[in-house]
Amino acid sequence: MAITAADVRALREKTGAGMMDAKKALTEANGDIEAAVDALRAKGLATAAKKSSRTAAEGLVGVAVDGLKGVAVEVNSETDFVAKNEQFQDFVRKVTEVALGLASDDVEALKAAAYPGGGTVAEKLTDNVATIGENQQVRRIKSVSVGQGLVVPYMHNAQGPNLGKIGVLVALESAAGADVLEPLGKQLAMHIAAAFPQALDADSLDPAVIERERKVAAEKASESGKPADVQAKMVDGAVKKFAKENALLSQVFVIDNKTAISDVVAKAGKDAGSPIVLKDFVRFQLGEGIEKEESDFAAEVAAAVKG
Repeated sequence: MAITAADVRALREKTGAGMMDAKKALTEANGDIEAAVDALRAKGLATAAKKSSRTAAEGLVGVAVDGLKGVAVEVNSETDFVAKNEQFQDFVRKVTEVALGLASDDVEALKAAAYPGGGTVAEKLTDNVATIGENQQVRRIKSVSVGQGLVVPYMHNAQGPNLGKIGVLVALESAAGADVLEPLGKQLAMHIAAAFPQALDADSLDPAVIERERKVAAEKASESGKPADVQAKMVDGAVKKFAKENALLSQVFVIDNKTAISDVVAKAGKDAGSPIVLKDFVRFQLGEGIEKEESDFAAEVAAAVKG
């Protein structure tokens, strides 16, 4: 298939690879961007990719908590200008509060829910689009809860109370008091915002992601020329390293850069005289996983494709 300038640019953004390397990888992968990413990684021409944290859409993330439960909601807009609009911010804040009262993480259920002041969330969204003059979408919702303890919110790059670019929720199950759980939760939330864990523990990582890492590691190992048994150990080691670095409980705490998160939580529970369990977390980054067209490098990329 024909390789477009946009394809080359998208691959370069995902991998940091050079223009000609990106073009060649896409050609060999018949235009399949994900296959080209893996090929570049196997050749050492791309950085090992965590789940992309590139912000590629505008809008706001909202968080809301009520003691034992919390929710995060992402609402997208076309421009950052709208994200600063008071009407839009009020909508996101109220929709997040509505989501807190739902027993569902389903976007359609949220859109069908009653909106404060009348109508449904979907109807208010339609009204906003008409009055603000820009497309807007309720993109996703995720809730967490504990039987006892605390759900602690954190907003990075806040643009208003409980509104911003990166929203985090930390669910701590414990009989310990809020005076213990809240500061611990804040520190853990700051870590989550910075370290971008993909799952709570290694067993919770997406099997498809693990399999992809295994295939990339196997291709790298095969190019080493080492015996099969050594290659197998290399692959297992690479997969274990990936799991350790991407599972929250095994990540190294960014605040001291030496202690595993599981040990941070265990010590806090010991000091409090009551066990603490990091039950769950949410990390929503605005625009995560959405590609947004840019034209900065269009001429440069087009020239490379033609060349």
